[in-house]
Amino acid sequence: MTWTQWFIFILIIQVIHGLGTWKLYIKAGRQAWEAFVPVYNGVILMKIINRPWWWVILLFLPIVNLIMLAVVWVETARSFRKNTTLDTFLAVITLGFYNFYLNYIADVNYIKDRSIHPKSNSGEWTSSILFAIVAATIVHTYFIQPFTIPSSSLEKSLLVGDFLFVSKFNYGARVPMTTVAAPMVHDTIPILGKKSYLFDDHKDSKSWKNKLQLPYLRLPGFEKIERNEIVVFNQPADTLLDMNNFHPDRNYYKPIDKKTNLVKRCVAIAGDSLEVRDGFVYINGVKNELPDRAHLQFSYLVQPKTNQFNPKFLKDRYDITDGFGIINNQNTYYFSAISDEALAKFKNHPNVASITPNIKEKGVRDSGVFPHDPNYNWNVDFFGPLYIPEEGKTIDINLEVLPLYKRVITEYEGNTLQVKGNQILINGEVANTYTFKQNYYWMMGDNRHNSIDARAWGFVPFNHVVGKPVFIWMSWDGKSPRWERFFTTVSGNGKATSYLLPFIVLLIAYFGIRYWSRKRLQKE
Repeated sequence: MTWTQWFIFILIIQVIHGLGTWKLYIKAGRQAWEAFVPVYNGVILMKIINRPWWWVILLFLPIVNLIMLAVVWVETARSFRKNTTLDTFLAVITLGFYNFYLNYIADVNYIKDRSIHPKSNSGEWTSSILFAIVAATIVHTYFIQPFTIPSSSLEKSLLVGDFLFVSKFNYGARVPMTTVAAPMVHDTIPILGKKSYLFDDHKDSKSWKNKLQLPYLRLPGFEKIERNEIVVFNQPADTLLDMNNFHPDRNYYKPIDKKTNLVKRCVAIAGDSLEVRDGFVYINGVKNELPDRAHLQFSYLVQPKTNQFNPKFLKDRYDITDGFGIINNQNTYYFSAISDEALAKFKNHPNVASITPNIKEKGVRDSGVFPHDPNYNWNVDFFGPLYIPEEGKTIDINLEVLPLYKRVITEYEGNTLQVKGNQILINGEVANTYTFKQNYYWMMGDNRHNSIDARAWGFVPFNHVVGKPVFIWMSWDGKSPRWERFFTTVSGNGKATSYLLPFIVLLIAYFGIRYWSRKRLQKE
């Protein structure tokens, strides 16, 4: 839905609210017209139900408002002596239309200065749980979101089993675009395995765009994405539960904010020219230097001297990432990810005859590599040069470069595109140039031969950016905790320092002060 459509929709809701409550407003000592004025009617309603005015703000926050609307419907009924379990059920199940019954049919009286404290333990528990969910949803949506590292694409910097806190406000929190969804879950409800939001079953349909989707809006941030920062984003080209079945040329038309969350390193920002040579990234012609906590990893072919070769033992001994395998019984082993530090030790092992980098040849096309066009003989090790689109910048557009930016022009920026002979038509008009509407980024894994990243799907638009990982609050290797990684920062120089002990001390001090304060109050 566009902003205009949303404005009309909200006006209709205001009219429905006014028609269903104006008599209740009068019984509460207010004027009938106050039930029809947008926003103001909410402030007055909060006075009627004896709740704070700032609840009105919560009614306009996507996802949070789904909970708050139900609370307000129930509170309205209770303010007019309708507080039985049946009244509560009817207020919620009718989506607030129970107010029409109270307004036109029921003989109700307003309770002035009604007590807002629950009259039973169950009511108190329900209220506490609801507002805990509201508070957690606000924090999760606009401030900090927990995130788990599922793959080894950033191994050594971020490990599989790291539990992160991702800041939403560094780059500016993105307002939820999907307005009807379960709080604090992504695209699937845990255990049930069902979609967590209003959606269309037909994967080839774009009709989800008409299902109460808000246009893209982001709150102001206090920093921009910098080169080599680790970023969490929604995967642009596909949305899969099973990453092993990735198809970069397909799109299942999920809402942007419900696409699969990924974490990669931003090696190139908007306006950069990127090239990959021998597996190394070059930005604007200069080799990219990663932070000291980053560790590039490549795949290698290892040939042992004897048959007494135990790849699993050596993998564990030299802290080699990911798996290994034997190639066609040729007594050659394939290791998918070895860092420079591991390589320096591994190559000196007495039973290693040779270690050869598994680098693709320049000019040999990989069909799984962006832009998936036969005219571009690119692979994961030799790629580009490629211009990263920048908002407001104009490029020449022709049939040669069109495969690079076709998805940007159509899918990410909402234009129609046709090719007629040698002519390119954008929105029905012949185009020789194109001006980009937003910034784009190039996200890659440090595990260069075992990472599904921008080399598969291309650019990441800024409207797909979720946030910046700032803190590892827990780490688990699958068998035991990695205590040295608890409460460590994601970015920074040198070895990460754990703040677990200071946190425990502060936690003990906090509960000690609370206990002492309660004892003192009891004595007084």
